[in-house]
Amino acid sequence: MSPTSALRDIHTKGLFGDYEGKNESELLNIIELSDLLIVQIVKYKKSSILNIDIQIDNLNFNNEALSVDYNNNTRVLWNGPNNWLLVSTKKEILNEISEKLKETDFAITNLSHSRTIIQIEGKNTKEILKKGCPFNFNDLKKNNSLNSSYNGMSVTIDILDDKLDKIRIFTLRSFGESLYHSITDACLEYGYKSL
Repeated sequence: MSPTSALRDIHTKGLFGDYEGKNESELLNIIELSDLLIVQIVKYKKSSILNIDIQIDNLNFNNEALSVDYNNNTRVLWNGPNNWLLVSTKKEILNEISEKLKETDFAITNLSHSRTIIQIEGKNTKEILKKGCPFNFNDLKKNNSLNSSYNGMSVTIDILDDKLDKIRIFTLRSFGESLYHSITDACLEYGYKSL
């Protein structure tokens, strides 16, 4: 069975909002990412492992708030104490996870088909986040991740750029269309290109 995009019926490519007379480099870019592996990894409270020194795809599981460890293919986002989201373009990484993380110590859940990922890129990305999320974005930097809400919907935000000009927002698939409408509505003021 092939995956079906959560936004396939509403994500329309083109230019929208206040884009007239602006250079395309000034516009926000919005894209749905639908072919990523997303795995939640949670260490059990009664696990015999004290410190996680296991690496997956040569990445560490940092147990520090907001932290992200990454390489070209994979990102490990801190999601809470002893709780991470592993996001990767490499589907075969599931085999490495199964080999290195014992079921007696970790709960491993493939969330790939139950999440919607919207990527926003452009100089006004931070302003779009401020319109719907009650978090202070001034203290964040590249390779931070946080859990919060956007217009009442639970989200995880992964920051991919130093100036917060490129981010990914993860939400439950069932919130996907509502989040998409909230984000695109917030982008109309600046103009955006839907890719």
